[in-house]
Amino acid sequence: MTIAENLAQVRASIAAACARAGRDPASVTLVAVSKTHPPAALIEAAAAGVQHFGENRVEEAVNKIPAVRAELAAPLVWHMIGHLQSRKAKDVPPLFDVVHSVDTLKLAERLSQAALARDEGSNSRPLEVLLEVNVSGEVTKSGFAASGWRHNASVRDQLWQNVAQIAALPGLKLRGLMTMAPIVDEMEQARPVFASLSQLRAALAENLNTLLPDLSMGMTDDYPVAIEEGATLVRIGRAIFGERERF
Repeated sequence: MTIAENLAQVRASIAAACARAGRDPASVTLVAVSKTHPPAALIEAAAAGVQHFGENRVEEAVNKIPAVRAELAAPLVWHMIGHLQSRKAKDVPPLFDVVHSVDTLKLAERLSQAALARDEGSNSRPLEVLLEVNVSGEVTKSGFAASGWRHNASVRDQLWQNVAQIAALPGLKLRGLMTMAPIVDEMEQARPVFASLSQLRAALAENLNTLLPDLSMGMTDDYPVAIEEGATLVRIGRAIFGERERF
């Protein structure tokens, strides 16, 4: 199947999940995860209506994003969705509009500094960020510790403190939370993780009096359930582009 045909199937699945949840499909943003795929594949996806693309590695994006920008007149929105080392924060603002994977206060501070340095003498908008949160408690997962946040006061207090500090950083706009669900045999098994993140977002927004409009959760194998639990950003790669390529 072509990328356009794959996209049609994904969009139909998003619409069906929204219908089950009583949501408007327009409330869900499809982020096409384009890691390891060549610029030509991204241009083909853009021609089929994709506006948001997700990359995992700065080293790959530093050449790919300019190559795509040079071919397309319409602006695209670039999402950094992979693990990001704080030493590479300075490379992010020129390339990306949104960062999903802010997993430490140190990284947020480095991104704030980089965004301010980029914006000196200009009127550029803030770098939008989401905080990666580990609600499942898996030791292999990155993110702010949030397992048991409802019942563990120390976990909750530390998380609340980190979120408040990051929300106050100049040059950044805190949009919400992101999580990675465990790899499971059936997508339904991921539902408790997505539900927990949704409830955590609501609790943070209320207690800190901070708008947190976005939940980035759900990938190719589980995004319908994520949408049913409130995802506003779904990160889908394989269902659009097929298996990973190298270019």
